[in-house]
Amino acid sequence: MTDTLKFVIDGVETEVPKGTLVIRAAEQIGVEIPRFCDHPLLEPAGACRQCLVEVEVPDREGVLRKMPKPQASCTLEASPGMVVHTQNTSAVADKAQKGVLELLLINHPLDCPICDKGGECPLQNQALSHGHAESRFIDVKRTFAKPISISTQILLDRERCVLCQRCTRFSKQIAGDAFIDLQKRGAQQQIGRFDEDILGFAKEPVGGCQGYEPRELDRVDAADLAGVDEAELKADALANTPAGEAPVGAAEADESGQLFSSYFSGNTVQICPVGALTSAAYRFRSRPFDLVSTPAISEHDSSGSAIRIDHRRGTVMRRLSGNDPVVNEEWITDKDRFAFTWQQAPGRFTTPQIRERNADGTRGQLRDASWKEAIAFAAAGLKDAGSTGVLAGGRLTIEDAYAYGKFARVALHTNNVDYRARAHSDEELQFLGSQVAGHGIGVTFNDLEAAPAALLAGFEAEEEGGVVFLRLRKAARKSGLKAFSIAPFATRGLQRIGNTGGTLIKAAPGSEAEVIDAIAAGSGTEEISAAAAALREAGDKAVIIVGERLASSPGAYSAALRLAADTGARIAWIPRRIGERAGVEMGVLPTLLPGGRPVADSAARVDIAAAWNVDSLPSEAGLDTAGIVAALADSRLGGVVVGGLELADLPDPAHAKAALENARIVVSLEVRESDVTELADVILPVAPPSERAGAYWNWEGRVRPFGKALDTAVEADHRILSILADALDTPISLGTLDAVRGDIDALDSWDGNRVDAPATPGATPQPIGPGQAILASWHQLIDSGALQIAERYLAGTAKTPVARISGKTAAEIGVSDGDVLEVATAHGAIALPVALTDMSDSVVWIPLKSHGSFVHATLGATPGDIVNVRPAAPSAEGNEA
Repeated sequence: MTDTLKFVIDGVETEVPKGTLVIRAAEQIGVEIPRFCDHPLLEPAGACRQCLVEVEVPDREGVLRKMPKPQASCTLEASPGMVVHTQNTSAVADKAQKGVLELLLINHPLDCPICDKGGECPLQNQALSHGHAESRFIDVKRTFAKPISISTQILLDRERCVLCQRCTRFSKQIAGDAFIDLQKRGAQQQIGRFDEDILGFAKEPVGGCQGYEPRELDRVDAADLAGVDEAELKADALANTPAGEAPVGAAEADESGQLFSSYFSGNTVQICPVGALTSAAYRFRSRPFDLVSTPAISEHDSSGSAIRIDHRRGTVMRRLSGNDPVVNEEWITDKDRFAFTWQQAPGRFTTPQIRERNADGTRGQLRDASWKEAIAFAAAGLKDAGSTGVLAGGRLTIEDAYAYGKFARVALHTNNVDYRARAHSDEELQFLGSQVAGHGIGVTFNDLEAAPAALLAGFEAEEEGGVVFLRLRKAARKSGLKAFSIAPFATRGLQRIGNTGGTLIKAAPGSEAEVIDAIAAGSGTEEISAAAAALREAGDKAVIIVGERLASSPGAYSAALRLAADTGARIAWIPRRIGERAGVEMGVLPTLLPGGRPVADSAARVDIAAAWNVDSLPSEAGLDTAGIVAALADSRLGGVVVGGLELADLPDPAHAKAALENARIVVSLEVRESDVTELADVILPVAPPSERAGAYWNWEGRVRPFGKALDTAVEADHRILSILADALDTPISLGTLDAVRGDIDALDSWDGNRVDAPATPGATPQPIGPGQAILASWHQLIDSGALQIAERYLAGTAKTPVARISGKTAAEIGVSDGDVLEVATAHGAIALPVALTDMSDSVVWIPLKSHGSFVHATLGATPGDIVNVRPAAPSAEGNEA
C-alpha cells in the first residue's frame, strides 16, 4: 500500500502519495501553475523558474515557518503539514512569476506572426495570463544567426529559446542521444549542437550517423571513406523518391565531428514550449488554427503508437504524438512523425487500371477503366485462372485482414493465403498458431517496463521496434532491467538501454537455437550464465522477446519455447509491421482460420463455415508465400490476388517477379505504384490509412482503432474485396466497416484444438571457406522502405550503410577500417565501406534495405546464408567501387 501525506494548496487540504511534486498535486485539485521546463515524463530540472510558489513548512514544534524565498514547485516534493500558496493566493508568488516571465521575454523576438508555434505556444498563453501588459526593456535584444540545421529534419532558432532544457533532458534521459546541450554562460547561454570542448564530453559516443563508436571514419571527410562518395550515398537515401524530390542532403556534423541520427528527434519539437525547435518539413506551411486534427494510429511498426493527424484543405500538414500512457506515452519515432508523404505523393492510384494482353500473349500497357469494368475483368480472370492464391502483405488493418482471409476461403475456395511478405518458415507458422493466435493481450508495454530481465532474440529494439526501445531503456534506467541480446554485435541501441547498456551474447545468424539452449542449460560464456541467472531469478516477470527474423533461424522459436518453460519467463513476439498480428488473428495464414482455429480441425472448419453461412471450407493446408510464388512460377497456380505487398521484401525478388510474369491473372489492390503493379493485369486502388477508418492489432494483442482524417473517393480493401466476391457470385458481405466488425464480433472465441507447438531442431552449421562469411542483416528504422517515399528531410538522417566485420575477419580477407568490402553471391554484389566492429568472427553485417544495400534484390539471400566477401575491385576511374 502506498504511503500518503496531507498538505494544503491554496487553502485546500489534499492527500497525495509520498514523493509527489507540488506541481503534480496542484494539478490533481485543478490548480494551474504556469511552467515551461516541467514535463511529467522528464526528470525535474527547475530550469525556467516559472512555477515559483510561496511555501510554509512546520518546524520541529509544528509551527509553520515561511521559506525565505519562493520555491520551484516542479522540483519541490510535498511534505506533511506543508502549506503552499500559488499565484492565486499569494502576491509574492504572483510577483515572482511575473518577474520570471518578464525576464524570459527580455530577449525573446516578437515574431509570433511567423513562428510555427504561434497559436499553440505556452509562452504566448502565459504572457497573456500571467505577464505584464507592457515591456519595460528598452535595450537592443540579443540575436543569433538562425536557423541552425541540427539535422535535415530539425531546425533551431536560438533566440526564441527560454532555456527550459526539455530538449536536452529528452535527448539524454529518454532517447539516450546527447546531440544537443546548453552552451556557454550568462547572456550568451544557449541551446546548441553538442560541443565536446565546451561541454567536456571528451569524445564520448553521441549517436553518430554511422551508429557506432567514434572512429576516424565517423569524421566528415570523404577521403576517409576510401573513395566512396558519401554525398552520393546520402543523396538518394530513398530509392523511390520522385525526380526532383531528392533528400535535402546528409545531416551536418556537430562540433565533435559526429553526425546527427537520433530516431526520436521530432519529440523535441513537440515538447518545446516555444518555437525554438521546428520541423524543416512543416516550417511556414500552416497555422495551428487552420488545421483540423484527427486522432490516429501510426502504420509504421507493430507498436501501434497513438498519433494526431493535422490536415488542411485535404492535405496532411503534420503528424504529432498522441498521449497514450499504456502504449507510447507521449513519444513516437521520427518515422511515425514525418513519414506520411507516401500517402499523397505522386504515383497514387485513384482510378482502376486494366492491362490487356497483346496478340502474342504478352502484357500490354495499363489503361484507365471504370470500377464496373475493372471488377468484371478481375472476376473473369480469376474464374479462368483455375487454382489461385492470395498474398495479402503485412500492413493490414484488422478489417482488411479478416476480409482477405474470408475472400480466399469463400470466394476463391482456397487456403493458399499468406500475409508474410518476408522470410518465413513452417516452424514460425507453428509458433504463431500455438503461441500467438487467439491468445488475446499477452505481454504488454507495462510488462516490459516492470520486467527485471529481458532477452532479445532476432530483434533489434531501436531499429525494428520503435517505442519498444524507449520502454526498455526506461525500465533499465528506472528499475534496473537487465537486457540481454543474442546478436552478432552490440548495436548502438543495445548500448543505450539504461545508463550502462545491455549485455551482448555473441551469436552468428542461424546459431540462435544453440545459444538459447545454452542459456537454458546455464552453461557457456559469462554472458550466457548471467542471462540464465537473471531469467531464472525473475521468473514469470522476465520477458523473452522474439522477432520475425528468427523465422530464418531453424530451431530458434522451438528453443525459445523450451527456455520459457524452463525459466518461467513469458514470450513476446514483436514483428516489424503493424498488420502482422491482425494477419495471425484473422487467419491470413495457410494453416489458420480466425481466432487461432486450425484449418486441419474439422470442428474448427464447421464452426467458421456456419458463421460465414457457407456449406464447407477447404480442408487441406494451403501454400505459404514461398509456396504460392513457386506454384505461380511452375503454373500450378494460375492467378493471384496481391494486397500491399512488395516483391523487394521477399527473399528472392527476381524469382517472385518471374512468377508473377508467368501468372495468367494478377489482381493488385494497392495505394500507389509498386513492383507488383508493374506486372498487374488489374489494379484496384485502395485508400491509405489517413483516408479511411479501421483498427490495427499491435504486438501486445491490443486493438488500436482510428478514424478517417481525409475524405476520398477510394475505398478500403475490405470494400473492394466484397465487391469482387459479389462479381464471383460468392458474396462475403463485408462492404462496410460495421459489417466487417459485426462479422468478427459474431465469431465465438475458440476453445478447441490448437496448432501444436514447434519442436524443430537447430540447423547444423555450414562450413565456411576462405573468403566467405555468414550474412547478418536487418532493416534500419529509416531506410529505403516504400512508406518513406518523398520524405526527403527525414531521408537525410538515415544512417550511412556500412559493412561490419570483426578485426580478425578483416585481416583474413585483407581489408582495413574504411576500405570498401564487396559482399557477393551468384545473384550480385554489394560494395560498402568497412566498419571494424567487436562482433562474431566469420560474420558480415550489412543493412537489409538501405540505399546501396538491397540484400534480397541484389544478393537473393537471407540472414544465415553463406556469402563471399572480398576487397572491392578498383573502378575504371581508379577509385574503389
